[in-house]
Amino acid sequence: MKLSVIIVNYNVRYYLSQCLDSVKRATQGIEAELIVVDNHSIDHSVSAIRRNHPEVTLIENMHNVGFARANNIGIRQSTGEYVLLLNPDTIVGEDTLNEVITFMDAHPDSGALGVRMLNADGTKAMESRRGIPSPLTSFFKMSGLCKHFPQNRQLGKYYMSYLPWDCEQEIEIVSGAFCLLRRKALNEIGLLDEQFFMYGEDIDLSYRLLKGGYHNWYHPATILHYKGESTQKSSFRYVHVFYQAMHIFFKKHYGQLNLFITLPIIIAIYFKALIALVSMLTQRMKKSLGFSVSASSTPPHYLFLKGSSESEDAIKKIIQRRGLDAFFVEQFPQQLPPHTIIVFDATSLAYKEMLTQLEKLSASDVRIGIYHHSMNVIITPSEIIS
Repeated sequence: MKLSVIIVNYNVRYYLSQCLDSVKRATQGIEAELIVVDNHSIDHSVSAIRRNHPEVTLIENMHNVGFARANNIGIRQSTGEYVLLLNPDTIVGEDTLNEVITFMDAHPDSGALGVRMLNADGTKAMESRRGIPSPLTSFFKMSGLCKHFPQNRQLGKYYMSYLPWDCEQEIEIVSGAFCLLRRKALNEIGLLDEQFFMYGEDIDLSYRLLKGGYHNWYHPATILHYKGESTQKSSFRYVHVFYQAMHIFFKKHYGQLNLFITLPIIIAIYFKALIALVSMLTQRMKKSLGFSVSASSTPPHYLFLKGSSESEDAIKKIIQRRGLDAFFVEQFPQQLPPHTIIVFDATSLAYKEMLTQLEKLSASDVRIGIYHHSMNVIITPSEIIS
């Protein structure tokens, strides 16, 4: 077996189905297995996988065991020479997996590989390339110096923003949203650290690969990452888990340093968590009192690229039923009005082409949507429209 694709799912049924569809296209001609580990979803994910994706090996956990442990369960049951950890809220192009496997084959000292991830507005996700969050790098990130001086190799190291986007580069941290791993390396350094419930496990694993003598790489193959559809980033639980993961990593790898060095970073981690919680609570109070109206509350415009006639008829029924402000166009427009969701038909268009068109957007307040005739839904970054 050449490749094992492992996807951990938790209550994102439609995003998962879309992801699996893209992976099925991308694994044509590759000896591959698809493994979904479900963390006790209650949105009928399991029944949908059984019904629509019989090629998938499904593992059902009886409760939510977390991202790291669920991936380890999948890895232990997989057999591929390479293991791809993939988020369910992603889309890969038809040639993406062939590209990255070819690269790993040509670089036997590579331990992990990440790719160019696009946000739903076509902008490049900064976490596609990251540096080890050492005490100094963490300080530059938390103080804002990383953001203000992204091209500086010291100040901007957290996101390695000084690296070009269009060619292979050695990096330090590979994102867990798309993390291609060499099984030989995993056998030597161990699997994901299950201390991390969610977040931080990819940083820890990447760091251990480097310590084990392997190299981590960024490859410019493109994927879409909706970023967090499997988590509620506006929840208190997210803030707690995220900053707890930062603390675990810091204690594990830098706990031996002088307290004078480590204590300020630990204090900063909890201070940032407190600020995030206060800000979240303030926004919720303003909203409940009617003092703030976000742009997201304004109904978007939907622009549909014409696909198959069968899909178009089904989409028109959704438009009528939901009262959408929508229109159809023959080709991708040069300019788009703000607050627009441009919808592609997955029935008649390759995912690779969607990603190419998405990258042309890179515009504020414009997002991608994808219609799937098999599910009769429109998947957007914020909702499922049926």
